Amino acid sequence: MRYLVTGGAGFIGSHLVEALLARDDEVYVVDDLSTGSAANLELFKPNPRFHYRIDSVMNFALVAELVDSADVVFHLAAAVGVFLVLKSPVRTIETNVRGTEIVLHHAGKKQRKVVLASTSEVYGSSMSARFREDDDLVLGPPTQGRWSYACSKALDEFLGLAHHREHGVPVVVARLFNTVGPRQTGRYGMVVPRFVGQALAGGPITLYGDGTQTRAFAYVKDTVRALVGLADAPRAAGEIFNVGSDEEITIRGLAERVQRLVNPKADIVHVPYEEAYAPGFSDMLRRVPDISKLRAFLGYQPTLGIDDIIEQVRDHILAHGERS
Repeated sequence: MRYLVTGGAGFIGSHLVEALLARDDEVYVVDDLSTGSAANLELFKPNPRFHYRIDSVMNFALVAELVDSADVVFHLAAAVGVFLVLKSPVRTIETNVRGTEIVLHHAGKKQRKVVLASTSEVYGSSMSARFREDDDLVLGPPTQGRWSYACSKALDEFLGLAHHREHGVPVVVARLFNTVGPRQTGRYGMVVPRFVGQALAGGPITLYGDGTQTRAFAYVKDTVRALVGLADAPRAAGEIFNVGSDEEITIRGLAERVQRLVNPKADIVHVPYEEAYAPGFSDMLRRVPDISKLRAFLGYQPTLGIDDIIEQVRDHILAHGERS
């Protein structure tokens, strides 16, 4: 099989490329390195089944060429991270929406399957104990810049499913929940590598808000296994799947785990949201998926708990540093 991975130099994308090459597939990557890293691709360059272009998914002609070369498209290219979203809301919306339009346009012409990476952010400020794929999406006001990302990714989902219903394009939506593991950077606000990096540097571990907000962290190789499984399953077309772990932990609890496993001498300090991000910033109290649909569909089960993931991130940073 031949696969196109947009955003393939990114954290999740590079692990996906690695998994596809390991099963002898041919892989094409396009990434503009705005948040991805060329270092993530170094391992694959000697492989004759690996092909990459440092360019933007907004390059209409290039995407047409790459889609034509592939049997399946994994569309991961997007603006990522709270810091980047708040700093560059125009770029966030344009990249997420226009990039997806271009991919879907060319995939539709060739009837290529598209696995569209979405995000748990689309659930917005909903207060569900476990988010289900058919839950309402409750977004905050447009005056708060953070919602531009959630809105743009929700529009991506609408576009993908519209292409499926109207034109028969086999599109499957994967809503990713807090994927973590080796190669992830804390530069754009990702909490696990940020906490681990701070602990390794001697602290303090800076916790935004009061720490009672809860999340569930999925191991990147589990996320990749789910993405590949959805690509391989014809019945997945036209469906939305939560992809993540349902092991819930408070952010305060996460900081304490990092402190214990990485550096017991590192202090934990609280930083108000308005100081960390911007005045008026709001966060979700819970973001934990119901993964029963994915479990029933693929037999999916997370393989690593949060302690094991923290240790892998710690060991990777110690060996390689934090990649840009």
